[in-house]
Formats: sequence, C-alpha cells, structure tokens
Amino acid sequence: FVPISRNETSSWFFDSQLNANLGDFDTGWRDKSSIINTDVAGTTLSSSSRLGYRWLNEDNSKLYGFNFGYDTRNMNTGDADNATVTNKKDVSFQQVALGMETVSETWNFNGYALIPTGDVEKQLNDTYQGGAMNTYGVDIGFDLSDKLTSSVGYYYQHRDQEEIDGSGIKGRLAYDLGNDLLVGANVSYDEAFDTRVSTDFKYRFSLDGKDKNGTQSNVIKALSKPLNNRNIRVHDRHVSPHSDEQNCPKG
Repeated sequence: FVPISRNETSSWFFDSQLNANLGDFDTGWRDKSSIINTDVAGTTLSSSSRLGYRWLNEDNSKLYGFNFGYDTRNMNTGDADNATVTNKKDVSFQQVALGMETVSETWNFNGYALIPTGDVEKQLNDTYQGGAMNTYGVDIGFDLSDKLTSSVGYYYQHRDQEEIDGSGIKGRLAYDLGNDLLVGANVSYDEAFDTRVSTDFKYRFSLDGKDKNGTQSNVIKALSKPLNNRNIRVHDRHVSPHSDEQNCPKG
C-alpha cells in the first residue's frame, strides 16, 4: 500500500498484491475441487492492483473512497473429482474491478464489481471448461469490541456458460491478537458453490512503525487500510467432447 499524494484529510494511493496460490487439498479418501469438479493443482501466482482515492469529512468522523484496478489469476489444473480427464491445461484469467467505501468509527460499507475481461471461458481438459464469473456485492462491517470485528455481505454472480445466475451471502469474524496479527473465520453460501468455510491468519508489516499501540481512530486507520474482494472467481462445467458450446449434465 503506497500513498501517491497525501495530505491531512485525503490521499491518492496504489494498493498492489502478489499472491502464491496453493493447489486444492488431497484428503486421501476424497478430493474436493475449489471450482466444483476439476482440481486446481500446483502453486501459481496471481496479482491484484488498485488505484484509489480516500477523503475525510469535515469533522474526521467518516471516510469515503473509490478505487479501480486489474487482477490476474494463473491456474494449473489436475484430475477431476467425477471423471477421468486427459489433456490437462494451465490457464489464466483477468478481470477489472471497481469499488467504493464508507467508514465510520463503528461500521463500514464496501461495494464492489468484479468483471472478467478477455477470454473468460477456458478449456481445462477434455471434459471440463472453466469460466471467470461476474460478481457484484456489498459488505457491511461492524466493530463488536476493540479487538473483535464482524461483517456480513451479499453478492450476485453470473456466467452464462456455467448456467450461474444467482445470489449468495457471506459472513466473517476477526479477532486482533495484537502486534498486527489477526485471526479470522469466514463462511459463504450460494447455489453454485454451496457452503464454504475457511480460516485465515494475517500479519501486516508496519513499515513506518506507527500505530503500534492502536492509538489512531478507526477512520484515520482506514486511510491506509488495504482493500478486499480481489480474487478472480472461477467455476467449471461439463462439456461435450465434440463441442465447446454444448452443455452436458454436471458430474
């Protein structure tokens, strides 16, 4: 996160991430694909870049902001859960992203749009294709205490080729362990991916050494807070071996 032009009440910023993405888990008795059928294999890199502007209101009680950017995702593919596949391919996806936000001392609001670009549908192997989904959503967060935060969200996702056209809900709880270390739990549900549960640990390096004691207000902290909702979401579908356009029942 790099401020480009900053004063006491506003800031232009550049927020960039480079991620190393691991493959899907092999439980030994049943594989579970993160994109439904085809296993994501190996370790790949993804990137996310945002340019944004944030500003405070007159009494510094609220922050407003907007951002836009570009994301990439490389994906190695392996076996499938419900079929024997050949010609396994490595593919890549891209998307543009738009966002807006409002932050107060006790709550925050974030709206976002993730729009795939280029070739959004890729052949993964001889049996399945994968498509990047259009996703539009809103998240509302609440500070339950000085260390415990929560958020709830709604999103709409769409991709014609995968016959996905519906809504989902998600929630998150996060606890500040101190010294810039956070632990969180996430849950989401929609018809395309069913119920997903995950946990995470996050450590943020404070390069300037400021705010180690948490003395700044939540609104001031938000001026340099990294953005969320940056992943390219991919879902696969079963296709005819003779045509990329003909749908078959999902495995």
